[in-house]
Amino acid sequence: MKPYLAILLAAAAVASPVSATAAPAPLPTRLERALAVPHVDPARSAALAVDLRSGEVVFERNRARALAPASTVKLAVSYALLVRLGPVYRVRTEALGEGALEGATWRGDLVLKGYGDPTLDKWRLRSLARKVAARGIRHVTGTVVADESFFDAKRVGPGWKRSYYIKESPPLSALVADRAREGARTSRSPALHAADRFRRFLREAGVRVAGGTRAGVASPAAKSLATVQSRPLARLLRAVNAASDNFAAELLLKHLGGAETGRGTTAGGAAVVMDALRAAGIPLRGVVVADGSGLSLLDRLTVEALAGILAAAWTDPVLRGVMLSTLAVSGRRGTLERRLRGPAVNGRVAAKTGTTSISSGLAGYVSGRFAFAILHNGSPVSFWWARTAQDRFVKVLASQGA
Repeated sequence: MKPYLAILLAAAAVASPVSATAAPAPLPTRLERALAVPHVDPARSAALAVDLRSGEVVFERNRARALAPASTVKLAVSYALLVRLGPVYRVRTEALGEGALEGATWRGDLVLKGYGDPTLDKWRLRSLARKVAARGIRHVTGTVVADESFFDAKRVGPGWKRSYYIKESPPLSALVADRAREGARTSRSPALHAADRFRRFLREAGVRVAGGTRAGVASPAAKSLATVQSRPLARLLRAVNAASDNFAAELLLKHLGGAETGRGTTAGGAAVVMDALRAAGIPLRGVVVADGSGLSLLDRLTVEALAGILAAAWTDPVLRGVMLSTLAVSGRRGTLERRLRGPAVNGRVAAKTGTTSISSGLAGYVSGRFAFAILHNGSPVSFWWARTAQDRFVKVLASQGA
């Protein structure tokens, strides 16, 4: 086991007693007091804080208790994506040809194949169409085929409430453009929606397609005609963590499964996440990664697993800066832009928030000195009081200085 994880898993050191008049209360005592709020069940809450310099656990409560994590599960997914695929990895979208080129005529079909780029938009589709035209193609005798076969056909994550579909995430597909939106409407057939747009951009680029659009799968003999790519993975994860983008998290999890195991499914991606965490020595007892967003009622994490992920990223010279760049920042960016804005904490907390009806969480770094994780569960959770406790906890850590 790596040294920093061995220290992380050790019991918290007990501060030496001091007189009330000689010094402020010990740090563990102040952190305990910070968490003491009404309407939040301590038995359904957990917290852990680690000094990143020494590896000392400065506070723990229910560190191994498995709780619903809400969006803090995105930290586990992000860590696995960065470790397995790398920060500069890009997700492609391809135009393929089935048939042959005769002069300026493509005799056969064009296939638009997606691999799960959550940021695919009309601009990239227009670029792809122009690249096809640049090959000298002016006529297509067949149709535009929408190929979303890199993923399974499931449009939602496992364990989601029915209301989450569309409201919390557009339909999941390996081929989605502009989040399947057309004006105020979201298409329930995202791949065909993307193919229809691509066909229009082909026409704009001077390529006339005789047929319409249809769903299908490219044959192994299909020829690659043009490709566009997403921004680097490190940039995509800013949306996942700082903005807590559920759709991006789900597509990237499926892509991870497809890229690493050939199974573009939520379960396939989750298996890769668990394997990456296991390889890093993260304690996994009670941990269940059921989806990428944290919307699933089946997800479970412990604060020791969350803190372990943060510590593992911090000790990696490549991942430290990348992980930090993806997180929300107190008073400045993402879901923490309007939170923790006081002078003692503004800009000093980089963290991932998490909120559902049954869970409230916060996990990240304070002043580049502490890694911390806090989870509160309830039926429903008292969101305001849970967040109050989290903010107070972080402020105590920030008072220790950098």
